[in-house]
Amino acid sequence: MSVKELTISWFGGAASTFDLIILRTEFNTSVFYVRTQHFGRHEWKWTSAEPLECTSLSVRIRSRDGLATSEWSKINTFRGRDLPSINTLQMYPQDRVVEVGSNMTFCCIVEEGKTFKEMLYGNTIMNVTRLSRRSYATTLVNVEPTGVSGSNIVCRLKDLSLTGAVMFVGYPPLPSDFVCETQDLKSAECHWKEARDSHLTGERRRTRYSVNSRNCNVDSQLTCRLPLWDGNWTLMAENSLGHYSLSDSAELIHRVRPVAPVNLSSIANAWNATVIWQWTYESYFTLDLNCQVESTNHESKTLHVFSGVGLRSVKLSGLHPDQAYTVRVRCGDQKYFWKWGDWSQTFSFKTQTDVPDPPDVWMWMNKDRTGLVVWKQPLVLSKPVFTNNGFFLFWQQNATNTCNYLVEWLDTSCEHDCPVKWIRVAAGSTNVSIESGMPGMQAFTKGLFCPSDSPQLIKRWQGYTQELVPSRSVPLSVKSQDSKVVITWGEIPLSDRRGFVLGYNVYISNGSELALLANLSSSEMRRYVVKGLSVGNYKFTVKSYTSAGEDTGSTASITLEPFTDALILEMLGALGTITILLIIVTFICYKKRNWVKKAFYPDIPEPKLPGDWSRLQGPLDVRPSPHSMVHIVEKPERDFNKETLVVIPEEEEYFEKDEPVDTDEPMSLRYYNQVVDDRPIRPRFPGSSASSASSLDSGHTDVTYTGIQTSGSSLVFQPDPQGSSEEQPPEVVRYDGGYKPQMHPKVLSDDVVLKSSNPFQESEAASSVGYKPQCSWHLDSPTDTAETGSLAPSLGSPTSVASTQFLLPDGDGDEKNKQQPSSAAATWFSNLLLSSKP
Repeated sequence: MSVKELTISWFGGAASTFDLIILRTEFNTSVFYVRTQHFGRHEWKWTSAEPLECTSLSVRIRSRDGLATSEWSKINTFRGRDLPSINTLQMYPQDRVVEVGSNMTFCCIVEEGKTFKEMLYGNTIMNVTRLSRRSYATTLVNVEPTGVSGSNIVCRLKDLSLTGAVMFVGYPPLPSDFVCETQDLKSAECHWKEARDSHLTGERRRTRYSVNSRNCNVDSQLTCRLPLWDGNWTLMAENSLGHYSLSDSAELIHRVRPVAPVNLSSIANAWNATVIWQWTYESYFTLDLNCQVESTNHESKTLHVFSGVGLRSVKLSGLHPDQAYTVRVRCGDQKYFWKWGDWSQTFSFKTQTDVPDPPDVWMWMNKDRTGLVVWKQPLVLSKPVFTNNGFFLFWQQNATNTCNYLVEWLDTSCEHDCPVKWIRVAAGSTNVSIESGMPGMQAFTKGLFCPSDSPQLIKRWQGYTQELVPSRSVPLSVKSQDSKVVITWGEIPLSDRRGFVLGYNVYISNGSELALLANLSSSEMRRYVVKGLSVGNYKFTVKSYTSAGEDTGSTASITLEPFTDALILEMLGALGTITILLIIVTFICYKKRNWVKKAFYPDIPEPKLPGDWSRLQGPLDVRPSPHSMVHIVEKPERDFNKETLVVIPEEEEYFEKDEPVDTDEPMSLRYYNQVVDDRPIRPRFPGSSASSASSLDSGHTDVTYTGIQTSGSSLVFQPDPQGSSEEQPPEVVRYDGGYKPQMHPKVLSDDVVLKSSNPFQESEAASSVGYKPQCSWHLDSPTDTAETGSLAPSLGSPTSVASTQFLLPDGDGDEKNKQQPSSAAATWFSNLLLSSKP
């Protein structure tokens, strides 16, 4: 920033008077001379007309004693920017802000070797003064306000090179009309105006404002908001040219400017309409308000004024049916009126068409077949308007009436033995004005009801000198009904209404705030049902309202308990859902039953038996063919180290011979792999030797088998391994009956040969080696023995799975044991075969 002030200080010794001279160094011309008196340390401040950068200045001082003076001090030079070492084109000052009407000097320093031509202010060529070889100056006198971008001062050289500077000319701040008010009854909103435009813009030059040392980010509205109401405020305005301050103080209740009403709605009838709105702040519910409602219809405007505490609805009368209206609302504090609040947004509605009540009609016929239709004049209650401290009443003229009219009234503040006042009106009159203060009358009281009756009722009026909010709230009760809450209330006594009850507002309490549930615009509706509430505690408030506003309201609480029926319904719903899911799953499984069966229940493969087993059920002949004996054609040397199948004796517990035997159960056979010793197995009973002799040869054999006896024991014979011819009593071994596996030796003995009449049986027996299943069987009759080559019946013999041919003959048994189980064994074997069929 350019500097224009030069400070000079020196020590003068004992002298007190001094001469001070300032010279332009290059031309040695005086620009300032002064004689001053100082003591001690001396100082002088000098303000130059030009910026100090324009040229170098020299300062000299001498002391004076009367006419005697000392020598001048040595020259003290303040170097400017026109030094030879600084060889550039320059202009001073730059971006200077000056007040309107002041003078301003600019200088131009040209380059060495170049020639100055002129200085321009706008399009005006300015007069210049040469300060040094390279420095030129010009002065602007009584400058005027500049625009947003300022004004330019240009220095031009003869070679057309140029430089310049910008100057901003404006005013210091001058605020006015500083005032603070509130809208939410808590914070402060301060407003002011500017008496003039400062003409200074931009971040560095604009005016800055603060209220109570709090910076305000203002816009074109010049408004500053403070979170709390202080009661005393100081506005400070400041810019590059100066500052200005204003103060204000007030109580909060005296500076209320209501906000604009929001959420306008209406309930329109044919001849009137109720306009409803909401407030942004809860504090307005207890604020005494005056409200203006402006209604517009066909470019005709009507202004209605209403008052009340927390006013949120008014009733507009005097409207016309089937007409469109546009309304807007604004309010102000009634007790300490400060300013009207902002207008609300406009709201439009249309009145309903007028449908009068049907008259009471009667008709009769005359003798000349003409009819006469008569009807009763409807009794209308058309509410009188109170004007000039009185009611203006009117009625239709009755030409047949020759009597005077009697108009009477009474105050509703009286409950018992009320004095009735009246006035007589001459016959033929159709109106009368009942004024307060008439002879014999007392002044009307605000909020009192004034009905009138006469001995012959012609018309009834009901009116109020001034409608007020009801002085008493409605009697309120709530009860639960299933999951709903039913709110009911009664009427307000006539003496406490103090106005026409227009309807009721139903609220629900949300903590400290009341939320509007419904607006019932009919005074006859005194019941409301709240639905969709969950379990919990609730508070409901009902307020009646007149054109003056709402009453204080009645509040009732209720607790909703869990709803049992709802729980049952939820259970039924869950069961129904599960049922539907099961049906869906069943349907899908049915559609995909092949896949389900394959994945979870695969078919168990049935046993495949060779041959044709598809015989019908019936008796199965299991008698063996005559050539079913096993022929042992070779006798190998015994190897006692090899394992063979031997019979393991049962325990000594067996049935008595004469005991009955259960022939329905199959006998079990037991076979074990064991090294066979050379000891013969002899039967325990003497009677079994014949069977042994008839079944086996005296030679050695490696085939060990058992049979099934009906008595529960089996007889098995084993020849002497040494081949001796001595007859030893056979040892009888007892075994469990039934099917047992048997291992056949791979090589048959050469010496042991069973007699057989069929050579094919021998080859078949010789080839049947390895593991073979075994089953016991018995001949059906003793006569079958002869057909087998007089061989003794076998006690038991293994059989093949795919054939009923016998691999080994059975041992001998008594006739009784063979005959009893024969049919049971055949039945068991038949059942086995049938169960194996697919």
